[in-house]
Amino acid sequence: MAKPSPSRRQSDAGTEKIPQRLIVGITGASGVIYGVRLLQALKPLPVQTHLVMTRTAEVTLAHETDLKVKAVQALADHVHAIGDMAAPLSSGSFRTIGMVIAPCSMRSLGELASGVTSSLLTRAADVVLKERRRLVLLVRETPLHNVHLRNMLTLSEMGAIVAPAMPAFYSRPQTLDQVIDHTVARTLDLFGLDGGRLKRWGE
Repeated sequence: MAKPSPSRRQSDAGTEKIPQRLIVGITGASGVIYGVRLLQALKPLPVQTHLVMTRTAEVTLAHETDLKVKAVQALADHVHAIGDMAAPLSSGSFRTIGMVIAPCSMRSLGELASGVTSSLLTRAADVVLKERRRLVLLVRETPLHNVHLRNMLTLSEMGAIVAPAMPAFYSRPQTLDQVIDHTVARTLDLFGLDGGRLKRWGE
C-alpha cells in the first residue's frame, strides 16, 4: 500500500493534516538578501513557502545581488504575482502559520498601519493580522521619523512583531554572511522553526 505524502497524511482524529505554510514577502527596501536567505533557510524544513515580491524588490535584487528573479522564485514552493488579489493568500480561509516581510519597506509598513492595502503583499499581511496569526516585519530604514515610529507602534499594538534587521555581535561574526544568517535564524525562531544556523547565547 502506498504511503501518503506528509502533507496528505491523516491525523489520529481522521481529519486531513494541513501542511505548515509560511508566506514570505520581499519589498524593495535595501536588504533584499534577507528575504533570499530566509527562503534558502526554509528550503530543507517541512514548511510550504509562498512568495510574494514587489516590483521594486525585483529592482533592488538587481542592484544589490547578482541573482535573477527566477532564481529567487525557484527557492519557494509557490510564487504569487504581486497584483493577483484573487490569490489564496487574500483569504483568511487559506490557513498559514503566518507571514514574514523581509525586508519591509516604510511604504508597506504604512499601508499595513492604515489598513489600506494596494497589493497582494500587503493584503496577505492584513489577512494574517485579522486572523490573529504571526506577522513579522524586518523593517529597514534609518534614521526614523515620527510617522515611521507611530506606524511601528500601531502594528505592534495590532499584534505584529516589528523585528528590525539589526546585527548581533556576541557570536563574533567573521563575515557578512554570518551576520545575515544570524538575523534570519532569529526570524525563524519567531515561528518556532530552527534551521540549525544559529549560535545561541550560552550554548
